[in-house]
Amino acid sequence: MKTSTLIIIATVLFAGCKSKTDQADAFGNFEATEVIVSAETNGRIMQFDPVEGTQIDTGSKIAFIDTTLFHLQKAEIDAGMKSILTRISSINAQNDILNQQILNLNVNIERIGKMLKDGAATQKQLDDMTGQASVLEKQIAANNTQRSSVAADLTVYESKKASLNEQIKRSSVMSPLKGTILEKYAEAGEITTMGKPLVKIADLSVMKLKVYVSGAQLGNIKIGQQCTVRIDSGKKGYSSFPGTISYISDKAEFTPKIIQTKEERVTLVYAVDIEIKNDGIMKSGMPGEAKF
Repeated sequence: MKTSTLIIIATVLFAGCKSKTDQADAFGNFEATEVIVSAETNGRIMQFDPVEGTQIDTGSKIAFIDTTLFHLQKAEIDAGMKSILTRISSINAQNDILNQQILNLNVNIERIGKMLKDGAATQKQLDDMTGQASVLEKQIAANNTQRSSVAADLTVYESKKASLNEQIKRSSVMSPLKGTILEKYAEAGEITTMGKPLVKIADLSVMKLKVYVSGAQLGNIKIGQQCTVRIDSGKKGYSSFPGTISYISDKAEFTPKIIQTKEERVTLVYAVDIEIKNDGIMKSGMPGEAKF
């Protein structure tokens, strides 16, 4: 009888020791990197194909917003630029004519200068031709000033056209990351505005388990340290996964109500993020625990 009692006591003590050894060091919930993709232009959604729960690659098209108004504005700008280029060509042609006239006057000025030495021409004739050349040169200078002003207008048009091209480009909404479409907030045919959310995408390939540790535990962990992450499997079992500590808060806070730790809730704790490669089992919001 005594022997049986001793065996029972030993079994209970062993089970108690095992349960303490198997106890987790921290508890928390899994989080995923979520991105809300919004519209960058105003207009009607012409194409919108995302399906909740499906995978999407980086750069894949999510939506296409109507660009009709942008193209009409662009056509108007192209017409304005064409008119300006015509004016610049006209000014260049005028300058070519004036330069040829100056060249002809310079030939005559040189001839009259020789005749003046021989007494066959007067000083007035030479001064008149020199004055005409000077007037033509000033006309060219005035044309060049006008051309600079017109060219400045062309720069403004080019800037507006570049802005429209960028808006047309942004009318095609692309996925910024590879992940899973969690939620969609619009449908094809709806009117959207700049900044309005269209879909929520999450990268579920790597999950983060956010846990909280006490000040006493803080000295035993560091960023980059490997640890074990567990989730419930069955009624009493666990599934274990390797994890890496990626973040340790430098400020203490009160334990959030949804988190269970070994200490009382009023104890100050530190937030810790643990990264785990997800094979599809872990979901956002799912509870988990860590052993350091």
